[in-house]
Amino acid sequence: MKIFQKLSTLAFAAMVITSCGNPAKMAEKAELISVNCDPQVLEVVADKVDAKVSVVIPADYFHPKAVVEVTPVMVYEGGETALEPVMLQGEDVTMNYTVVPETGATVTKDLSFDYKPGMEKSHLELRMNIIYKDQTTPYPSPYKVADGANTTYKLVKRDGALAYAPDAYQAIIPETGEAQILYLINSSTVRPAQLKSDEIKAFQEFLKNVKADERREIVGTDIIAYASPDGKEDLNTKLSGKRAESATKAFNTKINNKKVGVETSINSVSISEDWDGFKDLVRNSDIADKDLILRVLEMYSDPIVREREIKNMSQVFTILAKEILPQLRRARFIANIEFTNYSDEELVALVNENIEILDEEALLHAATLIKDNNTKVKVYSQAANKFNSDRANVNLAVTLLKQGKDAEASNALAKVSNKDAYYYNTLGVVALRKGDDAAAVAAFKQSSLKEAQYNLAVVDVVNGKYAEAKAKLAGEGCYNEALVNILTGDLAAANAIVKDAKCPCKSYLKAIVAARQGKVNDAKAALEVAKKDEKLAKRAEKDIEFAKVK
Repeated sequence: MKIFQKLSTLAFAAMVITSCGNPAKMAEKAELISVNCDPQVLEVVADKVDAKVSVVIPADYFHPKAVVEVTPVMVYEGGETALEPVMLQGEDVTMNYTVVPETGATVTKDLSFDYKPGMEKSHLELRMNIIYKDQTTPYPSPYKVADGANTTYKLVKRDGALAYAPDAYQAIIPETGEAQILYLINSSTVRPAQLKSDEIKAFQEFLKNVKADERREIVGTDIIAYASPDGKEDLNTKLSGKRAESATKAFNTKINNKKVGVETSINSVSISEDWDGFKDLVRNSDIADKDLILRVLEMYSDPIVREREIKNMSQVFTILAKEILPQLRRARFIANIEFTNYSDEELVALVNENIEILDEEALLHAATLIKDNNTKVKVYSQAANKFNSDRANVNLAVTLLKQGKDAEASNALAKVSNKDAYYYNTLGVVALRKGDDAAAVAAFKQSSLKEAQYNLAVVDVVNGKYAEAKAKLAGEGCYNEALVNILTGDLAAANAIVKDAKCPCKSYLKAIVAARQGKVNDAKAALEVAKKDEKLAKRAEKDIEFAKVK
């Protein structure tokens, strides 16, 4: 593997030195070589330590028949990592190495090391050997190039931002109860038999039960009267109006009175021709030509045209007149009811006392009222198992992740059928915690949640894309945003977030900001708070960020 990609030879300022007649004597003049590195303090980015190193060789130094082997080595606690040597040769050497002329040269190379634990406290050095004929002569000591390595980006929090799928719990649930009476053709008279039907009796019983239920209240009744869509429209308009009047009177007599025990306000309306009802009845019928009838209704909106076209289908119309139209000469009684749902206090009590009576939405909402994660798991598990609830399984996974039970969370997600934004964000967090950043990114990109954007920013930091991460985290005011501001050199923005830090984590970032600004005392004060966390205390001892904070 070639480490050096391109040789650039620059003229070096003239120096008056004694030519090295013996190649081995080059080592004795080692101080004539100078080495520069950018950056001077190495930094780990995306698990790589990159550096640009320049070796300046003066005129009349390099023996024309010598070869110099240059090995970049990262030395750190616990070991060292060497790159493939770079070979330099004099002008008379016939090998295919980089040529250093008698006039001298500046050789610049890009170096890249894979990060290994321990490199937080390390240095980069060049080890050089002179090779002449069959003899190898080492330089007296390595050239120290740079200190390293800054691993500040590894402070990013990878737990992932989680989001619970919302419930649709309603404090007040609207309900309806309905019954209807039928009229004879062209009649608005309510027949006594209609008010004694099983449907009306059941409706009466329903209203009495509602009245007796402390959680339900009748808030009004709609009475809607219709005429069937046959005959002249103006006559049907008058007929439906009269039916609304007679139906209201009958309702007040039979149902809406103190004797019966049901009292409700009435909203009475009439619809001249019940085309909607007609369409529904035809669609649900067994009439052979029902598709043709429905097509006519779609093609024509004018009621006169509709009636004419349908009547032209004489055989069909006979069936309609017998089976469908009589059902449309009617008045509907629609009781509007409000159900007062369980209060938050009641829900919490029922979770412990009678969880079985709670429906899916009640369970999902109850879980939001409970702080204890073990109880949350119980509630979400109940909703997931009893109602096969996708939202419950997603929220169960979220809660398990908060408990550090990543494998169990993954199992819960495997049961989800409707894979929405909440699912994908949670799935991404599972992958993020596993270290599978590619899978995490794929999942987060399928979620529209702000939490997913936050999580994508975390991956950006890991991959060294600090500017992208900063854009995604802008305005969050969180730990990771402060970290990204440090990584991008925006110390003022970082300080604005951590200046009032009280916890060890943010205090550690506060200490880094102060150290980079040269505020040693402020850095020491912040570190004292940070060191309350044992892991941060150990890190601080080796962190090159605090090399000047003693």
